Amino acid sequence: MNDPHSRPPAIGPDRANRPTRPALSNGPIRRPRGHWWLTAAIGLATVLALLAHGYVDQRVGRPSTTSSNRSPNAGLRTSGALLDLRGPSPVSNVTTAGTLALTFDDGPDPVWTPQILDVLARHQVRATFFVVGSKVLANPDVTRAIVAHGHQLGVHTLSHDDLASLPGWQRNLQLSLTEAAIAAVTGLRPLVLRPPYSSTAAAVTVDDYRADQAAARLGYLIALSDVDSEDWRRPGVARIVANATPANGAGGIVLFHDGGGDRAQTVAALDQYLTAMTAHGYRFTTVAELGGLSVAATQPAAERMLRWQGRALLATVAVGSTLARVGSVLLPLLGALTLARTLLLVLFAWRHRRRPERQRDDPSFRPSVTIVVPAYNEAAGIGRAVTSLAGCQYPGLRVVVVDDGSTDDTAAIVESLGLANVTLIRQANRGKPAALNTGIAHATSELVVTVDGDTVFDPDTVRWLVQPFADPNVGAVSGNTKVANRRGLIGRWQHIEYVMGFNLDRRMYELARCTPTVPGAIGAFRRQALTEVGGVSGDTLAEDTDLTMAIARAGWHVVYEERATAWTEAPSTLRQLWQQRYRWSYGTMQSMWKHRGALRPSTRSPIGTRALPYLTLFQVVLPLLAPLIDLFALYGLLFLDRGPVLAFWLGFLVVQLAVSIYAFRLDGERLGPLWALPLQQFVYRQLMYLVVVQSVVTALTGARLPWHKLERSGDFSSVGGT
Repeated sequence: MNDPHSRPPAIGPDRANRPTRPALSNGPIRRPRGHWWLTAAIGLATVLALLAHGYVDQRVGRPSTTSSNRSPNAGLRTSGALLDLRGPSPVSNVTTAGTLALTFDDGPDPVWTPQILDVLARHQVRATFFVVGSKVLANPDVTRAIVAHGHQLGVHTLSHDDLASLPGWQRNLQLSLTEAAIAAVTGLRPLVLRPPYSSTAAAVTVDDYRADQAAARLGYLIALSDVDSEDWRRPGVARIVANATPANGAGGIVLFHDGGGDRAQTVAALDQYLTAMTAHGYRFTTVAELGGLSVAATQPAAERMLRWQGRALLATVAVGSTLARVGSVLLPLLGALTLARTLLLVLFAWRHRRRPERQRDDPSFRPSVTIVVPAYNEAAGIGRAVTSLAGCQYPGLRVVVVDDGSTDDTAAIVESLGLANVTLIRQANRGKPAALNTGIAHATSELVVTVDGDTVFDPDTVRWLVQPFADPNVGAVSGNTKVANRRGLIGRWQHIEYVMGFNLDRRMYELARCTPTVPGAIGAFRRQALTEVGGVSGDTLAEDTDLTMAIARAGWHVVYEERATAWTEAPSTLRQLWQQRYRWSYGTMQSMWKHRGALRPSTRSPIGTRALPYLTLFQVVLPLLAPLIDLFALYGLLFLDRGPVLAFWLGFLVVQLAVSIYAFRLDGERLGPLWALPLQQFVYRQLMYLVVVQSVVTALTGARLPWHKLERSGDFSSVGGT
């Protein structure tokens, strides 16, 4: 209804003296705005952080392969291995005899790079390190040490992928992120690139050449090699030295590795190699200085944007790394918690079905009953709803319809029915709690049944609903709500949720004596219990949960009667569904906050010892963390071994299907709608999790929500299970 914060009229003599419990937030009702953006920003940042971490970190370390179908040789004829491809034809350096440029690929490595730096320092030789961007982010101190020793940095891509096999956008991303990482760590911008899996100019293929030209257009010089030590094969120290020695005193670019595996042989060979080459009169330089090219190896990153990009990348990857570590702990923990909850629900449902009192149907127990129907703009379904209520097979049944200031034909339709046991009360719009209290005040019966204006009863619903009240300790009874419009996909999803989720929960709650909610669609209350708690409060948006918790805290038992069936029209669009569940979720949190006093040990209330902890864990904390499970699953599919991830999801679906079949059997439902269960797990479930996330953000920002009136279609096509 429109005004959930209007105070209801007094019910019971002690209403005026009862203390008012604080609501979750105070102040005028306003539509929340900024927190929508906050929720979206948090979600987007989380996704980007995980994807960035996965792309930067997880791709490295797994086998990277070059293109399986190599293109023809490009036929480059150059005198040197340092190429300038920015012009119409390639230009290379002129190799000077007796001059060597030592290069090291695949680092920085926290173990081997410092040892190589020590060897170079002893021989006073400067070299060029072609670094992998992900390793720069993982080893920033080692990267800075390379620069501090006077060496040159070059780009070796972000994750050591074959540039020729990547699409253009991914190739540019590999280079720009590596450049940003180096700029963030060292403040320098490298201008030299060595493509992974490259060797000499003679081995460049057509595809390689195109990729190198694209990189050159970004300002890079392409550094290949003249001499390959082949240390990556680990052939032994002597062999590495021999491989790295140019023939006939020639000069050129020599390829070593400081990362990518065990480089102990490289460290030992480098010391011998430098001693031998120095003795033969060789001099050493950096790649960019080789051949007198007029481009500096590194230059200060004057572009402020590049620095900010690098810092943002560092922060994003750091956050993603933290999330990944948290996920590695949370994923098995939440999986085990979800499985334990599922098994617990099944166990309680099994016990609930076999309880002796389930067979109760005492024909002599027929207490007086009044059905109260609060109605606001319910013209689409009010006629069928009231007709079904008034036609229930129960002696002396009265129906009170409270029209809460409807602007449509709700009241006129009720009047036109001309039913003798139906009373219509009109009042100005004051909200659903006030309408309920008005109806309760006009009821004189021992029991009061509250029903939404879009709900249809089976003929024997009231008879089953009152049976638990034969126990004088029972203060409220929840009926079995079923989805009336379940033919569409959204309806089927809600049908599965009602049967599998809500009704299994209610069975468990009853046995645990801690039912937190008697639904507004069908609930029965002992009038004495309503009087004790002061009627229906307007403090929250979930007046049914608030009322149920108050009754339970007053010492009354709340039970579930699955044979008392009510058919309700569920939201038929995603927008309406979001509005309804958003209000439910936020209202439940308000009720939990309002009744937090039940947590005090002195109260010894099952609401505090069982219901509130359970709701907090499984309706707030778990849904808040559950989206991370899906993100981690996506993360695993993209960056890790897909087998275990797919096995986890398949196992999860199998368990869900088995539980759904059991729940449907308990409720006497056909199994046909369960074909929509897999899609529900990938779409509907995430939507419900986002509702909880949004509700928590709303609560933290102190916003107050208005009531959302769903548009009714009057679709009761599935009443009776059709």
